[in-house]
Amino acid sequence: MNDKIALASCNGMSANGLVSRVAVGDCKKENDNVISICMGSISADTEGKNDDMLKKFPIIAINGCDNGCVNKILNNKGITVSKTIGVGDVLKEHNVVSTDPFRLDSDGEKCVEIIKNKINDELQTI
Repeated sequence: MNDKIALASCNGMSANGLVSRVAVGDCKKENDNVISICMGSISADTEGKNDDMLKKFPIIAINGCDNGCVNKILNNKGITVSKTIGVGDVLKEHNVVSTDPFRLDSDGEKCVEIIKNKINDELQTI
């Protein structure tokens, strides 16, 4: 495993975006070698101030919806991600959905746990 691994979560206003952000936050708290990337800051960085940091560590992109915005934003900055997780695809495999983009209910918490486990699995492969 690498010294540090960066997680880039969806910042979108969807239920899966919320699941993505909470799962990344949990993983960061539980893994000393994980840092998180603020996609808002990356999007707004027209001067390239974050470019060196983005190239320093492998990145796992966690996309909330099928648009793949995390990958697109990083790609537009010339950054290639090491791994990509599609929240909707993973949750579909488990036959569970989150429906509220602003609060986690019990189903949302189940979704977070599933995505957190998927991220932790991917962390072991980088």
